[in-house]
Amino acid sequence: MNSYELFQDLMVMAISDGKLTEEELRMLAGRAIRWGITDAQFEQAMEYALSDDAHLTIPPDPADRMQLLEELLRMMAVDGQLAEIEKQIFAVVAATMKVSNQELDALLDRMLKG
Repeated sequence: MNSYELFQDLMVMAISDGKLTEEELRMLAGRAIRWGITDAQFEQAMEYALSDDAHLTIPPDPADRMQLLEELLRMMAVDGQLAEIEKQIFAVVAATMKVSNQELDALLDRMLKG
């Protein structure tokens, strides 16, 4: 999964609850800088996330899948509010990836320690 695809997935998650908070925007801006996302790509990702065609891309590589789940969790938590739609999207993505409860627990443990 390339950086833009991952960024686009984060944008979809951020906008899924119908609002984009200041904390979410800050996180997206930081990821854009870290991952080399241009202003044009940022705008393109936002337009995509707002479109009726918006969906998350499930990467084939197991390491990329875990990175996606980690980033989605960070995006969900950054504003201090876990919207029901965000939880549902995360659950569907994890189920689609066939991530076990053990893997999710390990992921949460890693993130809470980090």
